Amino acid sequence: MKLRHCLRLLALSSLLVVSFVAGAADDAVQAIARDVARPAVLRGEFSQEKQVAGFRNPLRSQGRFVVARERGVIWTTLKPFPSEMVITAERILSRQPDGSTRVELDAREQPAMRSVNAILFALMSGDVQALSSQFTVEAQRDAKGWTLSLTPKSPMLAKAFSSLQLRGDRYVRQVDIVEASKDRTRLTFSALTEAPATLAADEAARLD
Repeated sequence: MKLRHCLRLLALSSLLVVSFVAGAADDAVQAIARDVARPAVLRGEFSQEKQVAGFRNPLRSQGRFVVARERGVIWTTLKPFPSEMVITAERILSRQPDGSTRVELDAREQPAMRSVNAILFALMSGDVQALSSQFTVEAQRDAKGWTLSLTPKSPMLAKAFSSLQLRGDRYVRQVDIVEASKDRTRLTFSALTEAPATLAADEAARLD
């Protein structure tokens, strides 16, 4: 798996429970941060549409996810081909329908991966100090919700994508990504729920 793809997946899944960052003087961003939920566990469904440069038709996939703010992310693709990605601070693990697993990236072997994880898990925990130097943020609010445009400052994150745009209300509902390669991805989240508020035994085991 390419590092860029892992970075993109980490960024997207982490942004589901993001506490947004900006300077303290940015009232719009601070207001959005107050409005967005920060549950310990968030579950939902996703649909993804990826437009690859040079191809006419987009690639589409659907699935479900579990984000545990203190543990990691379980990202399960159901269509068109079943697969699963488990993301923790230490590694990214892929699981196939036959039950076989493979470590895609291991932070113990790739120190840069640990830095990436630190940034993206800071997104999940709302660590403003860790994130404020990484993104240029522009915010808009209206009666329907809010829009945030994020441009990475970090060269490491810029290798994965050139910009992110998020739309939402209490939760992030849609993420548009422009990758450094100019490929574009739109993720739409639905059926979001904070219940149950703790991980099931099998979910916890997959994140161990």
